[in-house]
Formats: sequence, C-alpha cells, structure tokens
Amino acid sequence: MFVIVGLVVVFGSILFGYTMHHGQIVVLLQWSEFIIIGGAAFGAFLISNPISVVKGAFASTLGLIKPNPYTEKAYAELLKVLYDVFQKARKDGLVGLEAHIEDPDKSDIFKKYDFFRNHHHALPFLCDTLKVLLTGAVEDHHLAEILDMDLERMHEEEQAIPSAMAVIGDALPGFGIVAAVLGVVITMGAIGGSAQSIGEKVAAALVGTFLGILLSYGLVNPLAKAIEARNRSEAAYMSCIRTALLAFARGDAPMTCVEFARRNIEPVDRPTFAELEALTRKAA
Repeated sequence: MFVIVGLVVVFGSILFGYTMHHGQIVVLLQWSEFIIIGGAAFGAFLISNPISVVKGAFASTLGLIKPNPYTEKAYAELLKVLYDVFQKARKDGLVGLEAHIEDPDKSDIFKKYDFFRNHHHALPFLCDTLKVLLTGAVEDHHLAEILDMDLERMHEEEQAIPSAMAVIGDALPGFGIVAAVLGVVITMGAIGGSAQSIGEKVAAALVGTFLGILLSYGLVNPLAKAIEARNRSEAAYMSCIRTALLAFARGDAPMTCVEFARRNIEPVDRPTFAELEALTRKAA
C-alpha cells in the first residue's frame, strides 16, 4: 500500500510542479523515448539474468502491492505451529511426527495454519530439519551449520532479484542519455527547419534524459529497496524457525523452544510472554 502511495507522491509532485510552471503534460509523452529507454533496459535485464530472476522480479514487484505478510499475526501463528509440533514430539517422540513431516499436506497439525502451510520456504525448512533429527545422526553444532547454510542459500536466491533490479536502475540514466543523443542526431538532421520544429526535437531529446533519471531514482531503485526490505522480513521469519529448531534439538521443553523463537522476533511484531502463554494454551 505504501509503495503505491509513494509512487503517487513521487510522480504526482513532479508533474504538479511541472504544470505550476505552465508546462504541458503532452510534451512529456514522447513515446519513442519510452520505447528506447524501456526496451533497452528490459533487454539488458534479460541479457544479464536467468529467467528465474526475471520472473521473480515481476512477481516480487506485484507482491509489493499487498501489505507485508510478516506481521504480529503471522508470528503468533508461527509460535503456535512450532509449539504444536514440539508438543507432539514430546508426547509421541520424533517417530510420532514422521507422518506429519513426510506428508505435511495431509497433516492435521499444519492444516490449521494456512500462512505457514502455504509458505514456500518455511514448511519445507521445518519438515526437512525434523527429518534430519529423526535420523539421529546429526550433532547440535552440525545441525546449526546445516540450517545456516540453508538460510544463506535462500537469502542469496531472494537477494538476486533486488540486486539485478538495482543494476538496471543504475543503468537507466545512461539509457536516457542514449535516447537524448539520438534525439540530438535527429535535431541536427533538421537544422535547416523552422525554430519551432527544432525546439520540439530538442525538447523530445531532453525528455529522454529526464525519463532515464526519473525511472531510475523514482521507480526502479526504490522498488528494488522495497523488495530487499520484504526479503529481510522473510529472513527474520525463517530465523525464528531456526532458533526454535536448535532449542528443540538440544532437548529443551516445547515452551522454552517457542520462547527462544519469540525473543528472535522484532519488538514491533513480538507477542508478550503473557500472549505467548495464551497462544500455547489455545494450541494445547
């Protein structure tokens, strides 16, 4: 929501200030400049990135329209599902979890928690780690290394998208200059024409520079930063699961495990200890 508001403020303030100086919006609608700059930027994006990053960039950008899903409600759900899983293991042993982690789609534990169950990283991360613990062949410090390695790879995969967008954002002023130079070339070819005709061509060329700078600093780079911030929110969510799993592997009680996870949550989204107790009582 704030992304849309921010874009409206950026473009609205620029256009409003322009019209205050009696500028005409129609002069800025130089479609050839849009094609040159936009096409060149998109082509460069395709050249420099695999298709997974290209698709991910569009998906992540559209995802910014929705509010950040990693809210206090999402963390409350996470603490409840972790408590349920650990409590089940305490009552029935790790063997009692086998059916749930082997086929989580049919698990009566996970089906109660829609956000966690549909998360593309969280559910596999939890289940795969519990499968490793079920084998009983991994020591605590080795488990921490496995989890850190997994989270690092996830971070690298997610970070590739805003990094690629930032590179194209930095290149947009250059493409704007390319469009402006082409406009100057056209202007020089019409140097014997009327002053009005030459002025229109010079204006069109300058629009290219304007668009390159505006799209860079007013659109693409801010979107890349917003996606990066969303990725940090997901990383914090995954870190909560990691903390709880390490506590569980040490043999801590279910309540202690989720308390470790709770302390790992940013204060703005962190439930109080009393709220955690209420959540676990409901889960029990």
